[in-house]
Amino acid sequence: MRIKPRSLVICALLIALAGTALWLVNRPGKENSTTAAAIPVRIVSVKQQDVPRFVSGIGSVLSLHSVVIRPQVEGVLTRVLVKEGQAVKQGDLLATIDDRSIRASLEQAKAQLGQSQAQLQVAEVDLKRYRLLSTDNSVSKQTLDQQQALFNQLKATALGNQAAIDAAQVQLSYTQIRSPVSGRVGIRNVDEGNFLRVADAQGLFSVTQIDPIGVEFSLPQQLLPTLQGLLAAQTPAVVQAYLEGDGDSGGTLLGEGKLTLIDNQVAANTGTIRVKAEFANPDARLWPGQLVTLKLQTALDQKALVVPPQVVQRGIDGHYVYRLNGNKVDSIPVKVLYQDSVLNIIAGVEVGDPLVSDGQSRLKPGAHVEVAPDAPPVEDVASGKERP
Repeated sequence: MRIKPRSLVICALLIALAGTALWLVNRPGKENSTTAAAIPVRIVSVKQQDVPRFVSGIGSVLSLHSVVIRPQVEGVLTRVLVKEGQAVKQGDLLATIDDRSIRASLEQAKAQLGQSQAQLQVAEVDLKRYRLLSTDNSVSKQTLDQQQALFNQLKATALGNQAAIDAAQVQLSYTQIRSPVSGRVGIRNVDEGNFLRVADAQGLFSVTQIDPIGVEFSLPQQLLPTLQGLLAAQTPAVVQAYLEGDGDSGGTLLGEGKLTLIDNQVAANTGTIRVKAEFANPDARLWPGQLVTLKLQTALDQKALVVPPQVVQRGIDGHYVYRLNGNKVDSIPVKVLYQDSVLNIIAGVEVGDPLVSDGQSRLKPGAHVEVAPDAPPVEDVASGKERP
């Protein structure tokens, strides 16, 4: 029997479709290939080192001694002997006030004292004479008593005149305005030639101590026992002041000082306590009124196990890390003992354990991994510097 050409074509198509289906069923699947592919990751080793612990807060720089210079006597401001922004020492002459009226009062008081002393001298001579005459009743006792009273009166007058002289001398000293503290002169509010009154609300200018200088900041009340321990320690606790950051985030270090004072009460509305630190400030990098970030070292963890912050992951059951085990990874639960922007102190691993620092988002326990060959140098988690 003769087979038609059309039947042959159909048979050939059926055989081709069957072969294609058989090849598709038996070829390595794309999904299996994807599943078996290794996930690229970066690895860091667990380090052991001493790690200082810090607490941070925002504080305000304040002068340990700031004085507004005000007149203590009324008069015309005759001279200003310092310039704005000038550094002065304690006792330096800053300005003078017209003293002619006070000097005249002083001379008048001296003249009155001289008059009283002359009268007192005559009364004393008469008193001595009357006492001699009273021994043989040449003068009455009443006359002697009157002379004694006159002597006492003139003596009291002389003392009053001396007190007036002392008061005038004090007033005269106020016409020379001297700096009560070493520091820096502020902006002048009054010019020479103005009449100064004691009741004026605005002073001439201020003198503010710059070196040393203080910084006041607030910390949570839970740190009170720690702060008390730091104050009681023989070695003062170190406080670092930064501008716009805390050092770890790029802040500029302005100075290092020491903890000096804890306030005598906790702020009930905020639950914080004010703390003061003192800084040597020879370069005037800290300025009164400036806002700074403070870092206070509260403890030192010795031989702590540290890793970069990105190594530690957080899950439903707590923190964990991925540890390299051959070409696979295991999920290891850990406990975070301390953390900041540079490092984490953890427990639950060993020194030198290889942990995944990048690529965790694609991992699960038992996943096949491949350490990336182009990994950058491992960062030193203690200092923030790269090491070979």
